[in-house]
Amino acid sequence: MGFTITEKIIMKNTGQTSLKPGDLTTVNVDSAMVHDIFIPFVVSKFADMGFEKVWDPDKIVLIYDHLVPTSFIEDSRHHKIGDEFAAAHGIKAVYRSEGICHQLMPELRHATPGQIVFGTDSHTTTYGAVGSLSTGIGYTEMAAIFGTGRLWIKVPPTIKFVINGELPPGVYAKDIILRILGDIGADGAAYKAMEFAGTTIENLSVASRMTLCNMAIEAGAKFGVVAPDEKTFAFSGVDGSPYQDLRSDDDAVYEQVIEYDASTFQPVAACPSNVDNIKGITDLVGTRIDQGFIGSCTNGRIEDLAVAASILQGRKIAPFTKLIVTPASRSILAEAVEKGYIKTFIEAGAIIQPPACGLCCGRSGGIVSDGERVIATNNRNFLGRMGSPKSEIFLASPATVAASVIEGKIADPRQYLHVGEAHEPPSLP
Repeated sequence: MGFTITEKIIMKNTGQTSLKPGDLTTVNVDSAMVHDIFIPFVVSKFADMGFEKVWDPDKIVLIYDHLVPTSFIEDSRHHKIGDEFAAAHGIKAVYRSEGICHQLMPELRHATPGQIVFGTDSHTTTYGAVGSLSTGIGYTEMAAIFGTGRLWIKVPPTIKFVINGELPPGVYAKDIILRILGDIGADGAAYKAMEFAGTTIENLSVASRMTLCNMAIEAGAKFGVVAPDEKTFAFSGVDGSPYQDLRSDDDAVYEQVIEYDASTFQPVAACPSNVDNIKGITDLVGTRIDQGFIGSCTNGRIEDLAVAASILQGRKIAPFTKLIVTPASRSILAEAVEKGYIKTFIEAGAIIQPPACGLCCGRSGGIVSDGERVIATNNRNFLGRMGSPKSEIFLASPATVAASVIEGKIADPRQYLHVGEAHEPPSLP
């Protein structure tokens, strides 16, 4: 009997030669990330547990992103506590305005193939795109990791999603994961691993794979993972030879295998107020919107900005409609400036925000009022996520958002794209 990639990473980490779903085991943590919202709670719990020093300052990462720029006095206190803790324990990986945690961790190579990574945010599943086993935990568990470098987990069963073929023009990774969520439901992978495979996945960029793994948690998954390949190794800056076995065996045992023909996918959106309330864009065309949002840890990468800019080039957003654009990191912002995407957004009438989480988590930077309707590229649309609980949020791809703000109503992006160019990725690893 073979093993899945999830089981192999756990076995390699623990030195075990065999395990199965449901087994309890204790893993050695390769990297631990805390963002600014949770820093005070982790620090306080760390002291309560009686720890005097962290287990390894070089494996701890502090990222200020949810409260950047600070909007309230209390926000600044979070950052002050983080700075003081880092200084006291020799933690050097502190990023104060570099971008969103789930972009920075793989981008800055704090999450690489074969590692086990924990973070104080549910969308830590994102790093599965580079072949890490990563998941979100609470501040009590993180405080324990800070002190010991270890954490127990239960080995999850795996659902394998096999997607083969070429995606139609105007269809992107966001459409894939929303379709899957619609099919299996918001609890369809509760405490399971979601493994993405097939020729379609192989042809996706690392950035697009990050979109898939990012939203695995929206089905309740403990992990989202893609087997590392040459694209992964190039992105992560590692020699791939030690990681060639980090893929599921042909005779691995899955709880379920779900197969898709890529040609059947179409642009879709998650409708208010559940992430699995999925409808085809053609069924939603003409629905009035007040605001569009392009960004977040789900879709704030350079290829996302590229496709949105290609649609907005030479066009203006509709009257009485807002568009907010938030690149996922400082480096992505710089590249978007260099390539002219930011200029395109500004000329179209968009507002450009610094790389941070404010609008996505409903704290700052464009939160919406009663009765407003938003189409956004982020990962959650429950009531009150981006402001008023009396607002409505649709989730869609950057292309769909860009097309929609031009019209001031939900629009099909395919009418704004040149056939043959619609889904061609930028030249990225």
